[in-house]
Amino acid sequence: MAAVEERQVEVAGTTILVREAASQTPAPVLYLHGVPTDGRDWLPFLERTGGIAPDLPGFGRSDKSAAFDYSIDGYTAFLTALVDELGLTKLSLLVHDWGSVGLMLAQARPELIHRLVIVDAVPFTAGYRWHRVARIWRTPVLGELFMGATTRTALSWTMRTSGGLPADLTKDWAKSVMEHFDHGTQRAILQLYRSAPPPLLERAGDRLDQIRAPALVVWGDRDPFLPTKFAHAYGDALGGETTVRVADGAGHWPWLDEPQQIDEIAAFLAR
Repeated sequence: MAAVEERQVEVAGTTILVREAASQTPAPVLYLHGVPTDGRDWLPFLERTGGIAPDLPGFGRSDKSAAFDYSIDGYTAFLTALVDELGLTKLSLLVHDWGSVGLMLAQARPELIHRLVIVDAVPFTAGYRWHRVARIWRTPVLGELFMGATTRTALSWTMRTSGGLPADLTKDWAKSVMEHFDHGTQRAILQLYRSAPPPLLERAGDRLDQIRAPALVVWGDRDPFLPTKFAHAYGDALGGETTVRVADGAGHWPWLDEPQQIDEIAAFLAR
């Protein structure tokens, strides 16, 4: 198992926390988390593959400045600067949930990408409509009130009743999320969701066919937020050899339902 270390990196005026371990794969893996978690999602992956897992701006222990552009374009500019700051000329990419912003980098610079893994990611394809909680977040005033009323108990209950997580993990997961679920993270989430109406999400994937690296799409068939049809939509849209795997009985974080997926994904990245 690779040893995981932490350090702070300044990227285009934003200081972020990065977890990293010596690469065990042909190209270092860049892991991008989603909402409302942070780079801790990727610790069991980093131990197997090495690589880099930042807390994205607005999340975890990274800067949460009101001046940052919490939108698809804003995160794309940040990731472009991050890759340049780290001196990465080749990388593999694993994205989950809103980590799908990394696909904008991959579309703009497909020559960077050695291998790609997409796990239950926000769809940059046609036909997606935001889930109920996202619609609340996208509504001014109501979203702020809903955020302010969020508690550890409410988060745990939502994930347990929706099937988004294995029931026995919801309490610990909610406790971990609430450690950093401050005003800065709440503001980042609201701005990100409000910046992305469905037509913009569709346009964001206009050049997915330019990504020709081997790809693996993994999806939980019980994901309450992102239906499995979008796993197949990504599989159809990408330009390289792509395998789509739908995990029976798994939720939004399918590797938590099926821990063997960690080794399977690590093996794919190591080829």
